[in-house]
Amino acid sequence: MMEVEGVYLPSADTEEGRFIHRRAHHPSKTPEEEDSEFKRVVRSLTLSSQKLGLTATMDLAEISGNTAVPIEYRKGRPKKAAMVPENPDEPPNSSTIPLHSYEAWPTDRVQLAFHTILLREAGYDVERAVLYYASEKRRLEIDIDDSLISEALSTLETAKSCALGARPMPLLNDARCPRCSLQPICLPDEVNYQRGYAGDIEPRKIWPPRDDGIHVVAQSNGTRIGIRGETMRVTNKNGAVCKEVPLLTMESLSVLGSVQISTQALHALANRSIPIGYLSPAGRMVAMVDPLDSASAEIRRAQVRKFDDLKICLKLSRALAAAKIMNQRTLLMRNHKSLPESVLAEMKANAEQIQRSGSIDSVRGYEGRAAAMYFRNFGDLFDGKSALEFNVNGRQRRPPPDPINACLSFAYSMLTHECVAALRLARLEPSIGAYHVSRPGRPALALDLMEPFRPLIADSVAVSAFNRGELSEGHFIRSAAGCALTDSGRKAFFKVYTRRMDTQITHPVFGYRLSYRRMLVLHARMIAAWLMGEVPTLAFLITR
Repeated sequence: MMEVEGVYLPSADTEEGRFIHRRAHHPSKTPEEEDSEFKRVVRSLTLSSQKLGLTATMDLAEISGNTAVPIEYRKGRPKKAAMVPENPDEPPNSSTIPLHSYEAWPTDRVQLAFHTILLREAGYDVERAVLYYASEKRRLEIDIDDSLISEALSTLETAKSCALGARPMPLLNDARCPRCSLQPICLPDEVNYQRGYAGDIEPRKIWPPRDDGIHVVAQSNGTRIGIRGETMRVTNKNGAVCKEVPLLTMESLSVLGSVQISTQALHALANRSIPIGYLSPAGRMVAMVDPLDSASAEIRRAQVRKFDDLKICLKLSRALAAAKIMNQRTLLMRNHKSLPESVLAEMKANAEQIQRSGSIDSVRGYEGRAAAMYFRNFGDLFDGKSALEFNVNGRQRRPPPDPINACLSFAYSMLTHECVAALRLARLEPSIGAYHVSRPGRPALALDLMEPFRPLIADSVAVSAFNRGELSEGHFIRSAAGCALTDSGRKAFFKVYTRRMDTQITHPVFGYRLSYRRMLVLHARMIAAWLMGEVPTLAFLITR
């Protein structure tokens, strides 16, 4: 069903397969004339059958006159059949295993049968096909008979009937899940654990705790981004190469201000499903290039339908706002030197009142009271002149009047960008939210998702950056338009921000540790699972 919905994620296995198929991915040129006596090799041959509703792209087809032989490449190994020793009295070993002890996997045989059907419909005679298993450099010839064709047609009808229904539930504790590239989308253990199907089995730690991919931020004026082969090349305004990043290791690209990116780079990044965020110099999201493979009609249909129900929106709003208040309370407890107990008690009471609220407006009211209390005491988490200035101004955003406000606004903008990317991976529509009102150009659901993470990521970045001296007055510029980070200030900010996003914390329900960036993706996916009816409840991250 993932394939039917158009959901795809790369993994080490898929990238290895892509490398093996690198030549087959380039279609052959069709010659104007050809002598039928000579064999022609056609790569990446695509054929369709309107009668069967079937389309296939062959890695290779050897064509000689009216005879064709389809050839498929596989990165793995063939299936080992029962070994038949040459001497029955002698046990089999590596020197006595004959070639016929290897056979094609059933799924591979069926795929070649589909290719045969399409080639025959196109007027070619096909009696055999070939499978090449790259891991063992082994070529297997497959005889095409009537039974294999019948099996393929039966499989096609079964696949069509499955595609019309709802996506099946994830497998339970299956050994195939850890190697599946779609595991971060399917989340089999997490979904089954929340549904109570796993019993006493805790979710396996099969999800990498953090992504080791590179999140590139280009923000210097005059910077140009282009592509050379499989590498993204970044040059400065003088044309000198300042950075080369392999596309294989990239996760996202953020472009701030006057940075140019070539059309070729846009195509290459989109082909690799790498999102590109265009932001203003102050970090405000302006636009996002979202590859088309990020859409799932089923998930987005469920999102629209569920968010039309105020009861569903209220449930999500309660969970988000309560988690945000508790995380704000924890940040004050950890960093405030003399916080009154009354503040902690009142914030906790607001979080509890939210859980009993009967409307979203009521939730917003309690969340607003807690936020006002939080920011009245937030300046005391800092040392020096910046803290005094923030205490006078309070939290202001448009425009930010002081360095702390400027840092917070920039951090919130970057966090919004991260949440949009996380929702995209979960195949959700960022502009349709539950807690925040959906407006043109506003990523309402991204703003919903970031609520519990504001104090954990953005606010913590500001506290850490100023108190450690990584950001200071010299990293900001003041004007009639407000206070903003300079180029050097943004570089210093991103060092602190990257460090925070790579920090690992323990999930309150599943018990394993993930980085904050991974945690955003996990929570986005769990919202999607909740909207699809896969899990009964939502649990957002609350630290202690």
